[in-house]
This record gives sequence, structure tokens and C-alpha cells, in this order.
Amino acid sequence: MKKTRIFDTDVQLLKYKVLKEVARYAFEDKLERCHYEIPQKIVEGPEATMRCCIYKERAIVEERIELALGGNKNNPNVIETLSIACDECPVQSYSVGDSCRGCIAHRCENNCPVGAITIVNQKAQIDYDKCIECGKCASVCPFSAIKHSVRPCENACKINAIHMDENKKAKIDNEICISCGACVYQCPFGAIVDKSFITDAIRILKESENNSKYQVYAIIAPSISAQFSYAKIGQVVTGLKKLGFYSVVEAALGADMVAYKEAAELAEKGKLTSSCCPAFVSYIEKSFPELKPIVSHNISPMMEIAKYIKASHPDCKTIFIGPCTAKKMEYQKEELAGIMDCVLTFEELQAMIDSRDIELSELEEDILDNASYFGRIFARSGGLSDAVAQALSEHGITEEQFRLHAAVCDGIEQCRIALLKEKKGVLKENFIEGMACVGGCIGGAACLTHEPKDKSLVDQYGMLAKEKKIKDTISVLHIIDK
Repeated sequence: MKKTRIFDTDVQLLKYKVLKEVARYAFEDKLERCHYEIPQKIVEGPEATMRCCIYKERAIVEERIELALGGNKNNPNVIETLSIACDECPVQSYSVGDSCRGCIAHRCENNCPVGAITIVNQKAQIDYDKCIECGKCASVCPFSAIKHSVRPCENACKINAIHMDENKKAKIDNEICISCGACVYQCPFGAIVDKSFITDAIRILKESENNSKYQVYAIIAPSISAQFSYAKIGQVVTGLKKLGFYSVVEAALGADMVAYKEAAELAEKGKLTSSCCPAFVSYIEKSFPELKPIVSHNISPMMEIAKYIKASHPDCKTIFIGPCTAKKMEYQKEELAGIMDCVLTFEELQAMIDSRDIELSELEEDILDNASYFGRIFARSGGLSDAVAQALSEHGITEEQFRLHAAVCDGIEQCRIALLKEKKGVLKENFIEGMACVGGCIGGAACLTHEPKDKSLVDQYGMLAKEKKIKDTISVLHIIDK
């Protein structure tokens, strides 16, 4: 099967091509040549296929190579804009369409507070030098002839962190941005990209000398169940070991550990928000700082299982692989330093696998069975709440003692509503499950494909787990109540 078919857009395909070539050069210790050779390889010419000329196409590829090598070290955000790639999408938010009938009511003109609309030849016209984009004209037009257009990146960002700079290029406000990556996929010109640490991962693998100097653990997000549709999960595990990983562990095991601890914390405090989604936690910290006291003190499943592995094998290295760009910010937090050594996305994993010419669908299946049903369903919206409910039961906490009422937030917009209610003291629920991505982690910004995911696939994957209860999993590791 051709790997190009697993991507939704040519923008995603271009990103993959750059990552794959950078990975190939890194494995072969040829990175010093990548800036010159990779643009020539990807943009062969002589005719341009994406931009005005092959020279601009190659210049954009060079900028993408920089992001594949870690991006701007002076920019703490893992989401960056490529100014050269930005198309400066039309900035007129309101425009008059052909459905304008030139009516004599002139509601648009009469309701404009700054006199930006005039009627010329029986049709409304907008003076953009005066327009303040208040939208009153559009709201009163009886024919809905005045249209409101929003840049794709601005429309994708539900927290209003993207604006135009003085050159009408997209600009990210790091003080607001939560690094969820929603804008990355939605930009039709690929001008917003997440930094990659793929070369760091390859360096860690290579310097382990086939795991003789230290062991390298791959920690796989449970949302893998909705990825790699052309291969089985067991084949992906085999592929990871062919890349050089010593062992593959489910982050879902960390989810079991977190659910068990979070349930106890919730019962003790009476009200809590989840701490599993780093974008959601960042959103609270930046936009609702007064609610920080009710954020769970537990670290995320990714960090929980990495912490456990490091405690058992102090000299090992851990690399997380999932659909989340915000995880790239999380593992760099000062208070979490040393727990996780690198974070990759499913996109980057695909690029690494193909850079080594590994065909997953032809491999034998290895075993990935380290978590319970409840740990695995963390990948979908509502799964975390189900796991906490199960953990409360397994703690022996009855409904008479404490009853869970969860506000399941499917996407950042629902998170905002729940947090606003809590801020005003009118939220009825006592637990907020916050997932920044619609659908939960299976809808993450760095998924291989972005069509609506079937949540039942996660449940089916969860049912494959040998352990059906949370205690069944974590008791084997002797970590209950630790």
C-alpha cells in the first residue's frame, strides 16, 4: 500500500516527505547535507506544482527542514508560523455577495456605526478603510447578502490566539496559545507547523548502540487504535523494535495509574478537573488561572508511566508517541524535567518507519498488552470519566459516600463553557473531563488522518485487554497506593 494514501491533504503529505527525508539523513549521519539536497529531491522541477515558482517551493521546504530539526530555539512554543508559506489570506471579514438585491430599506447602510457602507448602482459597497468589522450590517441584511469570512487558521483557533501581523501574516500569541495544534491541520497552505524532535529521537536510538548502553522505551498513546489502518497494532510494535526501541509500553497503563489516583483525589476534594490533556491544563493556567486550585495534582498518563519506567530502570530513555502536539510542550516543563526524553507524533513515527523502508503490513505481530480496558478508553471523549467512575468503585467508595457527576468536554469550546460555569459558581457537575481536541485524543492534531474517528474502535481495542479492571493491571506492578 502506498503511504501517500493515508494522508488527507497535500499539505500533510509535504510535511511527511520532509520529515521522512530528514529522518533518513539523520539515520545515515548526513544531516549536514540535508538543507541542500532535500529541497532538490522534494521539489524536482522544472515546473512549479504548488507555488509561483520552484524557488519559492524549495525555500519553503528549507524552512520546513528547520522545523524538522527543532525550529526556532528562541521561540518556546512548539507551534510556529512559516511567514514565507503564509498566503496572506484575504482579510476582509465582511463582503457583499451577488445576492444583494439593492433593496430600498438600506438597513446595512443605516445600521453601520462608522458610515462604511454606501449604496452604489443599487448595490451595497463596503469601505474597508472605515470598516471596524462589527458585523451589524450582516445581522440586519434581509437577504443574508453580506458574508462573514474568517481565515482558516483564525477559525480553527477557538481561543483567539492567532491574529495578523503588520504584514498581514499569521501570528501566534504565545501568551494565549495552548499548543493544541488545531491551526496546523486547518491552514490550507501549511504555513503553521509543529516543531519536530524527530532527530532527537533518532540520536537517542543511535547512541543507545542497540540498547547496549541504555534501553529505549517507546510509550504508545492508546489512540493508536484509530491509527495505522493499513497495519495491525502488533505489527506497529514490531516496526518500533526494528527502529531500535528496546520495548513498547502502553501509555494506557499510565492512564490506569492516573485514574486510580485521580478518583481518590476527587473523592477527597469534592470537585476536580482532569489533568491528562496538557492543552486543557494550559488553557486553565492562561485563561482561567483562578481555577488552578481545582486542577488535579496528578501528572498525565504519559508522564506517570514514564516516571514508573525511569524508577525501575534509571538509566533508560523514554520516548512518547501519540497524536498530540501539546505533549511536546508538556515534557519540556521544568517541574517534569528528566521524566520523558522525547515526544513524537504519529505523523513523525510514520516518517521514521518509512525512512528505514519498513513495511508494517508485512511484519509479524508482537504483543502490546499492558493496560486495562479503562486505561485504553482514555483515548476517546468520556473515557476518562468512565475510568474515574470505575476507580471510585474499585476504591470501595460507594455512591452514598460520593457520587460522580462528570462534565465531559468534547473539544476546547465545550471546555470553555464548563470552565465559565465553574468560574461563575453555577456548574452542577463535580468533575470536569477536559479534552482540547474534538473526540478526545483520537481527534488529535497530529493524527495520520483527520476524518471523524469511530469511538467504538477505542472500546473494541479496550476489550482486547486481558485485564478488565484497573486494579488488575496496577496491582501486578505493585504500585497501588504508592
